[in-house]
Amino acid sequence: MKNYTLKLEEIPMLVKETLKEFANGVVLLKGDLASGKTTLVKEMVKQLGVSDDVTSPTFSLQQCYGEKIFHYDIYNHGLEHFIALGMLEELDKEGLHFVEWGDDALESILSSAAIETLVITIEKTSDELRTYKVKHAHA
Repeated sequence: MKNYTLKLEEIPMLVKETLKEFANGVVLLKGDLASGKTTLVKEMVKQLGVSDDVTSPTFSLQQCYGEKIFHYDIYNHGLEHFIALGMLEELDKEGLHFVEWGDDALESILSSAAIETLVITIEKTSDELRTYKVKHAHA
């Protein structure tokens, strides 16, 4: 596990390093409301060269950026609803899949399905600082 404590303007460094090591699979984003999950996805999409407007898919459940970047938010509907809609199959598609509010149960399911998974836990340590805990949960 790697730990980073960063200001907002330092996030590009974290994203660049992360994308070098993880270019295909599921990125579970854990953190409280307003911790910076969508902000991190915005920087990832930008560094992947896609100029789409990134917004949290809180109500739509899924957003797609370019052809191989997918963004999900399971906060409102929960994991059972996500599974009932057949969304697990989506996570097996080639590309990067960012799942906001991913939890240990989803991480376990992805592991048993042999889907490469990266877990990023974000903690707001102050108004200006966030701590990012990055863990590669091998499939």
